[in-house]
Amino acid sequence: GNSDNLEVGEWVVAIGNPFGLSHTVTVGVVSAKERNIGSGPYDEYIQTDASINPGNSGGPLMNIKGEVIGINTAIISGNTGGNVGIGFAIPINVAKNILDDLKKKGSVTRGWLGVMIQKITPELAESFKLKHTEGALVGQVIPNSPAEKAGVQRGDVIIEFDGHHVQTMEALPKIVANTPPGKTVPVEVIRDGKRKTLKVHIAVLKDEPMEVAKLDPLGIQVQDITPEIAQSLKLEEEEGVLVSDVTQGEPGGEAGLRRGDIITEIGKKKIVNTQEYQKAVSKLKRGSTALMLVKRGGTTIYIAIKLN
Repeated sequence: GNSDNLEVGEWVVAIGNPFGLSHTVTVGVVSAKERNIGSGPYDEYIQTDASINPGNSGGPLMNIKGEVIGINTAIISGNTGGNVGIGFAIPINVAKNILDDLKKKGSVTRGWLGVMIQKITPELAESFKLKHTEGALVGQVIPNSPAEKAGVQRGDVIIEFDGHHVQTMEALPKIVANTPPGKTVPVEVIRDGKRKTLKVHIAVLKDEPMEVAKLDPLGIQVQDITPEIAQSLKLEEEEGVLVSDVTQGEPGGEAGLRRGDIITEIGKKKIVNTQEYQKAVSKLKRGSTALMLVKRGGTTIYIAIKLN
């Protein structure tokens, strides 16, 4: 199918194996499109109230014509870990865009521009003398990046990329990522109130040196915070480790750690990356209590975890 043609309110059908119950079919509607759930810089999930539970991931989300328009991926769950009417699916067009790369190379090649961007608020629009809040404001240009070589500057507002209108900040990373590396594209910016077109030679987005720790005695999995993750989560710095998985019933889950939390301290010692996290955890003794400083949303909290 074509997920771009999907409408909010349209009926959809989810198929999967929730809790090991094979060939389960549930029905619902499209609750929202292009939903950002904080899983990365390319978020644009389909939100549905069709019942999606553990075991549904990877199953198809179809329209009433029987066309696959999404791949069931994630849920927001209650205390039971089951469905509460909020599920998410990857749009099928996103999957189709990377299919050739996966078939040929076994990995996805994404385009790279080399800028850090931010949303344009009404206050910023007034300060930069912009007529509206559309576009993406360049807050930083990565040295030796395609953007720097093309003349992109801090304070530029990117409003068009390779013919695609950049309506919001969130739209730009997706457009850039889908641009073939090696292609030279026109990028239109507003600089000092005037429109300017630059020619940018897109490079390959290299894999970040990101390490993922295995499930540890706390029953959680963490990963390094890359620049893309920091930007997606609107973090001012890349220090700490991101909790990517929590096993319920284990010490971390019982103490209240959640997926998406950022651990910045253990035992009042600063944690910058996964290596420091693993080192700190390895020193914890059975029966001891680990005091963690955790960033959650816009707040910072302490969590004490009792090791079994």
